[in-house]
Amino acid sequence: MNEKKYDADQIYELLKERIIHIKYEPGDVLNEVEVAEEFNVSRTPIRKAFHILNSDKLLSLIPRVGAQVTPIDFKKMKAIFELTRELDPFAARLAVKRISADKIKELEEIMNELQSYNIEKDYQKAIDKDEEFHKIIYSSCGNPWLQEILTYLHYHTERLWHYSEQYFDNIELFSDTLGKILKAIKEQDTENAEKYTREHIDQFVNKIKNEML
Repeated sequence: MNEKKYDADQIYELLKERIIHIKYEPGDVLNEVEVAEEFNVSRTPIRKAFHILNSDKLLSLIPRVGAQVTPIDFKKMKAIFELTRELDPFAARLAVKRISADKIKELEEIMNELQSYNIEKDYQKAIDKDEEFHKIIYSSCGNPWLQEILTYLHYHTERLWHYSEQYFDNIELFSDTLGKILKAIKEQDTENAEKYTREHIDQFVNKIKNEML
């Protein structure tokens, strides 16, 4: 039992991270009582966290059973990528004119770290840096509605990144196109910022198609 006291929002964030990072496998069933015991809380905050995760489509609530970690459905993932392929480049276009110098520096630091990684031992860290990169773009686009939508969609795309570790053997999928996006942002080149953001998504999707479908 955990001695620390958690509220529903903290539990939600921790469970969401476990689902996205595949610490809970797709199809796993979470028991309300067991999770409450782990976090040393009543079932009420667990139930609230489960309901939010259900709204995020990361859990499916099953009466008298518990909450099942949503299986990865490739038809649904196709629909998600249809959206991110349009919205991510749009966010990058907006960010070109609105991003601060401090945020550009953060992107440069992320790129420096990515380029030092070995894909075989640093894949999970590379995904996390990729997500940090995108979050900076979203927060810099100046459109809170777009930021919220993309943050939600990326719960699912990031989960697929983690799930697909065995199929990736080259760090360039991260460092190459993200580097091009950063270069376009620094040069205030909106067309290439869009182009390379879309290319980054397409490379990942094509890899998944070739390896898993």
